[in-house]
Amino acid sequence: MSTQTVDVQAFIDKNPLSGSQRYLFVLCFLTMLIDGFDTAVIGYAAPSLMREWSLDKLSLGPLLSAAMFGVAAGSLLSGPIADRIGRKTVLLVAVFGMGALTLITAWTTNIAEMTALRCLTGLALGTAMPNAVTLTNEYCPGPRRALLTNAMFCGFSVGAGIGGLVAAWMLPIWGWRSLFVLGGALPLVLTVMMLRIPESVRFLVSRAGDGDNATAHERIAVVLRKIAALPDGALRFALHEGPKTNVDGIAPKRGLALVFSKAYWGGSLLLWITYFMGLVIFYAIVNWMPLLFKDAGLTPTQAVVVAALFPLGGLGAVVSGWLMDRFNHDRIVAVGFLCTAVFVFAIGRTHGQLAALVVCVMLAGLMANTSQASLPGLAACYYPTLGRATGVAWMMGIGRFGGIAGSFLVAELARRQFTFEEMFMVLAVPGAVAAASLLVKSLIFAGTGVSRRELRDDPAASMH
Repeated sequence: MSTQTVDVQAFIDKNPLSGSQRYLFVLCFLTMLIDGFDTAVIGYAAPSLMREWSLDKLSLGPLLSAAMFGVAAGSLLSGPIADRIGRKTVLLVAVFGMGALTLITAWTTNIAEMTALRCLTGLALGTAMPNAVTLTNEYCPGPRRALLTNAMFCGFSVGAGIGGLVAAWMLPIWGWRSLFVLGGALPLVLTVMMLRIPESVRFLVSRAGDGDNATAHERIAVVLRKIAALPDGALRFALHEGPKTNVDGIAPKRGLALVFSKAYWGGSLLLWITYFMGLVIFYAIVNWMPLLFKDAGLTPTQAVVVAALFPLGGLGAVVSGWLMDRFNHDRIVAVGFLCTAVFVFAIGRTHGQLAALVVCVMLAGLMANTSQASLPGLAACYYPTLGRATGVAWMMGIGRFGGIAGSFLVAELARRQFTFEEMFMVLAVPGAVAAASLLVKSLIFAGTGVSRRELRDDPAASMH
């Protein structure tokens, strides 16, 4: 019987989603949901913390942004590590750390302790997110890759939105500490459930290489048999991603070397700018909206409930993913960011009009979260396996400084006594910048890390 070499991506593409893949997708979705809850919970607890610890709004700036420093560091460090040792191990450590540190936060007694713990929690949050994206993406069939990746990632927005609804119910009964107990217990349970998920098969193939590593290829075969039966004689496995994983005719580049290579650095820079600007909007609004609405005349409960409508808009990422699988990725997401700018601007025009405010918050949340939740899937499709975890993680890590900037931006606008209308006018600008960045990327680069001129000259370069 002759030995047959199986292209793992073609194998995944031609078979229906297996129970193993569905289990992995569900757990990665739950990871993102809990990540979103644990990220946004500090904003929902903020009014209670202000009363209990006698804080003012300006002193909340460092606390609200502390997790973002950790998230940025976690993303920047974890991507290259995951491209070397694998996605699953890094993800398991991150989810466990997210749970343990959030649980400990429930027993803090002052703002200094909480700020330090939120920064450490951010390391775990920032590590979990890009690795969940990468692991999901690498088990997706090509024709549905953006759809499934976006659907998984919208769990973050759902979790952040559910956090507001849960907070409105739990805060009056058990207080702010109960939110952190819940946010810590859930990841610990999830860690146990994740022990059964497989390592990325694309990563395993990239590590096995083209040699005769029988042990490595047998491990790949075990994983693939959980998806579907292998053809007779399938003893070797390969991954065809086009020539750009081997740049300039030398050994294939991996991790940061690939992200900063000639083929990818330009698109990477534009993705960083876009993600940065999107998070300026998201964290400025999620962290400060309950307080801004309260100051604008809403009751504390109304302020929390209306603010919770904003992150729920991430469910639109499913539709965005469907469109991205059929049309130009960059332009679809760019339109979403342009609409975000319009609706964020409109929020500032609804002062004193509760019904109009609810509509504008829902529409702004729909477009902002749909666009932001589409970026990890866009980046995962842009990079090949040898640098995918690093590419996604660095976009998210560098972009996280936008979350830090967003939290401090609103604090500075408040210090300068900007009106409600003027604040949302300023917050609309990053949406326009994000849209412009993706339009530039669509004009200069194809969606696979090569310029449009190179793609015309070498159609095989698009085979990611």
